[in-house]
Amino acid sequence: MIEVKEKIGMTFEEFTFTIERGKIREFAKAIGDDNPIYYDIEAAKKAGFRDIPIPPTFPTVIEMWAGADFDQLIQLLNLNPLKVLHGEQKYEYFGDICAGDEITGRTTVINAENKKEMNFITLQTNYKNKDGQTVLVAQSVVIEKQ
Repeated sequence: MIEVKEKIGMTFEEFTFTIERGKIREFAKAIGDDNPIYYDIEAAKKAGFRDIPIPPTFPTVIEMWAGADFDQLIQLLNLNPLKVLHGEQKYEYFGDICAGDEITGRTTVINAENKKEMNFITLQTNYKNKDGQTVLVAQSVVIEKQ
């Protein structure tokens, strides 16, 4: 059995995702955000964007379509899927991400600890644009009850 702390430093396969206007619109509609910058390129440009920008929590879409899926994470982290839940999610932006951008992500386990018969595993995904600049850092916590 692997100790939870031994998972720190594990890195998952790099992935690339092209941001599509349609996906941005679908996501904005799904979360009930009617801000015109997510639907109309002219509104986005008036707001200072080069194209339709992603909503703040859109990286969830990227992870669902391009990153490691739930089954892969469970297998790679050696977790019991019946005892896992999503504990926390946060995003830190360092630049705009808009329709047409191709971004590359790589996920790493940056912390893992056991507290009160639960494993807490913190995953960090660094997203870079085509120029290699970090535009977003996403962190999530996976909790596994023992």
